[in-house]
Amino acid sequence: MTSRPREAEARLGPVGAVLCRIVFLAVCLPGPVLLAVAVVPAAATGRSAADFWGLLAGGVLATVVGGVAGVFGWQLVGRSRRDARLLASDGVAATAEILTVADHLSGEDPGLELMLWISGPGFAAFEARTVRYGDPTLVPGMVLGAVVVPAELLYSVG
Repeated sequence: MTSRPREAEARLGPVGAVLCRIVFLAVCLPGPVLLAVAVVPAAATGRSAADFWGLLAGGVLATVVGGVAGVFGWQLVGRSRRDARLLASDGVAATAEILTVADHLSGEDPGLELMLWISGPGFAAFEARTVRYGDPTLVPGMVLGAVVVPAELLYSVG
């Protein structure tokens, strides 16, 4: 059993998952393409030695940065899909009462950070934090719907 509750990743449908994975694959491709162009013989292309080293350095850098970003994004999509399946199959309906509301100013979009008390059948009640954007009607004492996977303490607040 997980000791800390974890909020589910944002739900991503099958079409969105495929499109995101295509984008993350495209992020990974420029580096290997640059490396392949760099190793083509200079006599066949008329490049100088400086062009070779520039393509090689750019290819290595793009491969490392694009590879890390692409793998991270691919895993994020997989975790989103896995969380959605787990919530759909093993999720239990619960309630999330708002305990406190505070301004959340990190990032470009200001929002509200909510401290929630999540309770329901089949698991011990727990506190959790979440951030909601663009909803100033949220106030302490308000009750929201939630879904919890008791074995994982994975939750999603509606």
